[in-house]
Amino acid sequence: MTTNASGEFEKALTRLEEIVGKLERESVGLDESVALFKEGRALAQRCEQLLKDAQASIEAAARGETER
Repeated sequence: MTTNASGEFEKALTRLEEIVGKLERESVGLDESVALFKEGRALAQRCEQLLKDAQASIEAAARGETER
């Protein structure tokens, strides 16, 4: 079963891959490059936070704590 967080992670990661691909393959102007970089950085930060949250949840479960 896919949780909301994992669905959000997958969607953000897919978009991040699209941005990287576009920057690598296409000639984009400076303004678009900057906008894509900013979007990509925000997506990377969100993915990192989702992974940290998942890790904390796993560690709590390993200690026998239940989610609130």
